Amino acid sequence: QVHLVESGGGLVQPGDSLRLSCAVSGGSFDAGTVAWFRQASGKEREFVIGIRRGNSNAYYRDSVKGRFTVSRDNAKNTVFLQMTSLKPEDTAVYYCAVASKYLIVSSMTSGNQYDYWGQGTQVTVSS
Repeated sequence: QVHLVESGGGLVQPGDSLRLSCAVSGGSFDAGTVAWFRQASGKEREFVIGIRRGNSNAYYRDSVKGRFTVSRDNAKNTVFLQMTSLKPEDTAVYYCAVASKYLIVSSMTSGNQYDYWGQGTQVTVSS
């Protein structure tokens, strides 16, 4: 059974940076697609960023382009979400998700395409 654990969330001020981590155990994310989603209080869950097997290209929602980047350490089975220039509207619970298959771009943004989810980590951006 694949198990995902996110960490690195916290309370920061606008303009600050944070790095979230997603540690994968019980399997390898390198087989399919890994993504970060977020859900703000009272709002729908939304796709943030995703990467696929054997492909260094990442796909971002427009509002985080130029501020967020994703990377992975295959040896440690860990995916990172580096967030910079954080804004209050980035406040949300951030979730890591893994799909067993290689998703096409149009499917990456759909949460129901993912097989495994972490418990989430809270990111709060406030002055």
